[in-house]
Amino acid sequence: MSIRIEKKIVGYEVARDAPELESEQRETAEIIQMHERVKRPERLEGTTYKLKTPVSEHAFYVTINDIILNEGTEHENRRPFEIFVNSKNMDHFQWIVALTRIISAVFRKGGDVAFLVEELKAVFDPNGGYFKKGGTFMPSLVAELGYLLETHLKHIGLMEDDELDEHQRALVEEKRAEYQKAADKRMANREDGRSEFPADARMCGRCHSKAVVNMDNCLTCLNCGDSKCG
Repeated sequence: MSIRIEKKIVGYEVARDAPELESEQRETAEIIQMHERVKRPERLEGTTYKLKTPVSEHAFYVTINDIILNEGTEHENRRPFEIFVNSKNMDHFQWIVALTRIISAVFRKGGDVAFLVEELKAVFDPNGGYFKKGGTFMPSLVAELGYLLETHLKHIGLMEDDELDEHQRALVEEKRAEYQKAADKRMANREDGRSEFPADARMCGRCHSKAVVNMDNCLTCLNCGDSKCG
């Protein structure tokens, strides 16, 4: 049976039967997003990191537990749910408990939690920071927690890994080799606790490593490749 259309067509939509619409709505409704009403399961998967700093005699053990949402479906998503810090050092007990409770509350709120990384990394100790094994500068213990959280978020896929690409790695290696040949110095092995970069290297404002040297009248970082000359 044909129908004659007398008026101009201004729009259209595809007609679907009721069972198809109900199935699509049900599938959408069953996708669980992270929010503060999500109940804590009896079992969570977690990762524990050891954090040893020169400002404390005892190491800190940081555990981040993750919750897996929509497990077994195409919408499976791993999100941080809570964080704990344990140590024999009781000097920082109060603020560590307060900080971990606040961070855990932000985790359970949902949304983008990556902003915590930059907030923590921006905290500076008024008494001065410290150098980690290998020569990387840490402005404070809180900042190192920020770097650790960044590592975990990259591990579970909530942050992109900003590693150097192939061209940048080749450039850095070339600069390292060039400087070593010109200065005729051997870099110390990182395992002995000293910096693997030249002793007269300056601090890099990008990666906080003492790895900036003057090459061809241009300050260049031998760790991350940052250069004042572009």
